[in-house]
Amino acid sequence: MAVRAVRGAVQLERDEAGHMDEQVGALLTAVLERNGLTADDLISIWFTATPDLHSDFPAAAARKLGIVDVPLICAQELDIEGAMPRVVRVLAHIESNRPRAEIAHVYLGAAAALRKDIAQ
Repeated sequence: MAVRAVRGAVQLERDEAGHMDEQVGALLTAVLERNGLTADDLISIWFTATPDLHSDFPAAAARKLGIVDVPLICAQELDIEGAMPRVVRVLAHIESNRPRAEIAHVYLGAAAALRKDIAQ
């Protein structure tokens, strides 16, 4: 089984913990579903959030989905002038037999504009 990486992002409409849980949960669910994965296939997940998000840790949404024995870490995205606001990004390391070219990276809603080259 190979180790692969899956990228994804979602832009939140507002900085509220419940909304973050909902949107990050939807992002993680889409990453798993589109790549035919289960939580057992996850090695680790890195989350970043833009500096304007303060309401909760994005990793809390993963724990609420039942991803409880996977190492998770949160960090702050660079504060770049003109960058899209209220964005949570993920970088998930997975075990998969899929070739790298067949990994489905998931950019939901307005965040699809961040990576038009790989957004599915």
